[in-house]
Amino acid sequence: MTTTYEPRDEVKDGSGEAHASRGSGKAETPFQRFVSEYLESPVAAFALVLLSVIILLALLAPWITPQDPYDLAQVSVLDARQPPGSEGFDGYTFWLGTDGAGRDLYSAILYGLRISLAVGVFSGFLAMVIGAGVGLLSAYVGGRVETIIMRIVDLQLSFPAILIALMLVAVLGKGVDKIIIALVTVQWAYYARTIRGSALVERQKEYVEAARCLGLSHGRIMFRHILPNCLPPLIVVGTVQTAHAISLEATLSFLGVGLPQTEPSLGLLIANGFEYLLSGKYWISTFPGVALLLTIMSINLVGDQLRDVLNPRLSR
Repeated sequence: MTTTYEPRDEVKDGSGEAHASRGSGKAETPFQRFVSEYLESPVAAFALVLLSVIILLALLAPWITPQDPYDLAQVSVLDARQPPGSEGFDGYTFWLGTDGAGRDLYSAILYGLRISLAVGVFSGFLAMVIGAGVGLLSAYVGGRVETIIMRIVDLQLSFPAILIALMLVAVLGKGVDKIIIALVTVQWAYYARTIRGSALVERQKEYVEAARCLGLSHGRIMFRHILPNCLPPLIVVGTVQTAHAISLEATLSFLGVGLPQTEPSLGLLIANGFEYLLSGKYWISTFPGVALLLTIMSINLVGDQLRDVLNPRLSR
């Protein structure tokens, strides 16, 4: 009597022992394929790691910074414009120096990142919800409704975003909520145009006709069937528009019409040190500018790679 053995792949671990591998022919899931395709670009992988570190530092700012720049009791004017590495009157070292108000730049940058990221993400999410709903409605209904909505979108996109934001902030005043309203107003049209193009294609497919034959409501067809198939381009536009929102908020704060002095974002920190650049105190504007540059650059690189991975025309 002969005994047959099934061939097994053996994998050696670090101790040198051999273990039989199971499921070597396991199919790759869509998420695993997405991750592997995204990580094919070393630049995009580095941008994702950098963005994750920036977000983590911003979230942990109250626990990893020596000073709360919003608390005037912790800020001393005697520490104003100290160079990087100098020691303050309270005993701790200002590794990135201080600004004109005596705020520790390391603490101010991390707290400024919290504001910039929060404003960018929240305004981008609201603009995505509004724009997706409007664009989906125009593509699904069609006719005169689509024509009117698209003409409004074209009219808004014909004006520079910074000009509209400046006008709105000048009317509404300073504050985080006012900035968010202005950014949502200038951004929703991008999402509406993007999702309309995708929804026009999806509306002609068989599954939409089948849903109509089943008697499903128009709202369920739009938001439960068409919208999920339009998400990939919406995600790509969302990442790019988040970086655009952060840069717009920094521009408005730099011009003095954004956030108040008691809530310094990255744009306001850059503006505070602009007058000291020619006097040799470079760190007041340079370090917040580098933080803003790295944040926007990492978001844009992640968005570019997501566009390549989620584009069905480039799928291999």
